[in-house]
Amino acid sequence: MAAEKPNSSSWLDPFRSILRLEESHGFDDTAVVGGLDKFVEYWAEAMASQAGEPGLVQQLSKTPYAGMSPEERRLWAGGWRTALNKGLGKTAVDGRPKPLPPAPPGVAPPAPGRAPKPAKAARPGSRSPTPPEGQSVDAPVDRLRGVDTKMSGRLKRLDVQTVRDLVYLFPRRHLDYSKFTKVSELSPGQECTLMATIWDAQEVIGGQQGRRKDTEAVLSDETGSVKVIWFGQRYLARTLKPNARIAISGKVEVFKGQLVFVSPEHELLDAAQAPIHTGRLVPVYPLTGGLTGRTLRRLTWQVLQQWLGVIDELLPEDLLDRTGFMPLRDAIRQAHYPNNLGSWEAARRRLAFDELFALQLAVLRRRQHQQQDVQGIPIGAQEEILDRFFSSLPFRLTTAQQRCIKEITADLERGTPPMNRLLQGEVGSGKTVVALAALLAVASAGHQGAIMVPTEVLAEQHFQTVGALLSGMGSPVQEDNPVSVYLESMDRTVSVGLLTGSTRPARKRELTKMAADGTLDLVIGTHALIQSGVSLPKLALAVADEQHRFGVMQRSALRERGTGSPHTLIMSATPIPRTLTLTLYGDLDISTLDELPAGRQQVMTRSLPPDRRQAAFGFIRKQVEEGRQ
Repeated sequence: MAAEKPNSSSWLDPFRSILRLEESHGFDDTAVVGGLDKFVEYWAEAMASQAGEPGLVQQLSKTPYAGMSPEERRLWAGGWRTALNKGLGKTAVDGRPKPLPPAPPGVAPPAPGRAPKPAKAARPGSRSPTPPEGQSVDAPVDRLRGVDTKMSGRLKRLDVQTVRDLVYLFPRRHLDYSKFTKVSELSPGQECTLMATIWDAQEVIGGQQGRRKDTEAVLSDETGSVKVIWFGQRYLARTLKPNARIAISGKVEVFKGQLVFVSPEHELLDAAQAPIHTGRLVPVYPLTGGLTGRTLRRLTWQVLQQWLGVIDELLPEDLLDRTGFMPLRDAIRQAHYPNNLGSWEAARRRLAFDELFALQLAVLRRRQHQQQDVQGIPIGAQEEILDRFFSSLPFRLTTAQQRCIKEITADLERGTPPMNRLLQGEVGSGKTVVALAALLAVASAGHQGAIMVPTEVLAEQHFQTVGALLSGMGSPVQEDNPVSVYLESMDRTVSVGLLTGSTRPARKRELTKMAADGTLDLVIGTHALIQSGVSLPKLALAVADEQHRFGVMQRSALRERGTGSPHTLIMSATPIPRTLTLTLYGDLDISTLDELPAGRQQVMTRSLPPDRRQAAFGFIRKQVEEGRQ
């Protein structure tokens, strides 16, 4: 299409096919990739010069097809046929006489020679006007019409403080009110939209004590009438006038033996506001006290109409062409007020890509910062100490353990950039031994190491394991807390402390002082390690076990216990999607324990239904009594 000249007539045959295809598909705007509006926008000049009824053509060209209901699109297509018939001869575009289709209820068809009445408000998919002069999308949310100080406070509880925040406050889901029905076709439990005339609306007394004021109305179309009740909304009795046209969307229920709509969404068809609560996929937003769904829809609609035009496209055009992603403004609009489920899914994919792309850039930038701007601590591992440690173990290291230890000690010896490595392996694969080897290398170089775990039980298990392993290569000097072991190969004592929330105050003060003096070589603990008053001035290696249980800020707080930029080793037996994401995007290096020690049985997982709970407890009790875990 791009190779054609705008003033040629080559648009006619495609447009003829498009109109036929749209009609056969129920006017769902799928005949043209990207929407029919793009076709009309490109050929607008040629259409205006060759079709008849210039005023009608001008109005039709400016009326966004994407934002219309199917009935309005049918009327729009009929208007084009009228213009084309007069401009290109008496034969209809489709090759046969085709009169204008009947207008939908409440909409008058355009008279010959006159343009249809323009919409009173823009519709989803239309071009967005610019915001008030001098305002950016990062302006405070109180710049919006109808947002006062009280409303700003309520929106703040949803983390909405700027117009941009509101633009990106996407719905949790959508209610499908796009199905139109007649009164005679209503059935219990059906969610639908009804376009009808108000016969009567009045305030009624409701509630068990008669204290609630409701609005009760009778609506009718050419097939019958139905009752509607809005609980606690007495003001509607004054708003809904007899003979007015109304659209209601909701679920049909049986109340006192008759079909009734209970508190449906509603909109007057002749109101200035374009339909946003009925007759479409209606957004459902997160709410807070004092904010209703109707209010948030009104505000988001206002933002899309007045501010969306200043949202800049983030992706280059060639990338959009290559991926087929929807442009950002269209994606935001369709995420809020989609034309159909297909356009919502396309919008979701585009916005999800933006989030992942931004995350990838942030992760790579952080890695670049670590590699270029952060000075690490070089640690030369003393081979004889590690060899003595390995020979003292009551088991032989697996090939995987040896490989991971080499990867970690190489990072430590390099120093800069600081190590940022994930050590992953199944339960029982020997992660603790690998981490302890790294910590021994750090201690032998005169630095401190720390292990942070999420629970006190796990902290005590690590403390006992480390103490037992160190005792195999030296003489225990103190066996309580801290554990001190004299290592002949180091010609000094290595001390290991346990610091948790349950540590007695006196012992905690002792451990805290030793850590601050640099005489506590290794400290194992829970979140107590990152509480105020704990410092590790010579910290060179921070280890986090079960890393998915800690947030980014908590791991950063552990590293900040030291005065430099310590190395980081995080361990996990169950990598979760977020861990894998960070890994794939380059924030973490990986060391994998992909084999179990000799004789170690495969961990088996079984699930039992709730009625077998006691059997599960009995099995666990027996295993513990036999010394197993």
